Amino acid sequence: MSVVNVPGEKKGEVRLYTLSTCGWCHKTKQFLDDLGIGYSYVDIDLLKEHERESILKEMRQWNPRCSFPTLVFNNKTCIVGFHEEEIKEAIKK
Repeated sequence: MSVVNVPGEKKGEVRLYTLSTCGWCHKTKQFLDDLGIGYSYVDIDLLKEHERESILKEMRQWNPRCSFPTLVFNNKTCIVGFHEEEIKEAIKK
């Protein structure tokens, strides 16, 4: 699987589901980078078909619509879309 780990301050498990061509996904990555938060992400559109189905199944548990970006904190909090304040709040938890 093509999960990319981005180094930074550990705030628990932070997982980002993205598309390589999505502007909001790029903004979310940049925002997390600017905050210095460590996270992992996967560009779903760049995966092979069997990997893609597996990751989409995982993502649907959090976001049945499979819209992007989808950001999951510690397997508890899910943020769909780019929402700076919600991301900052989730990081504090």
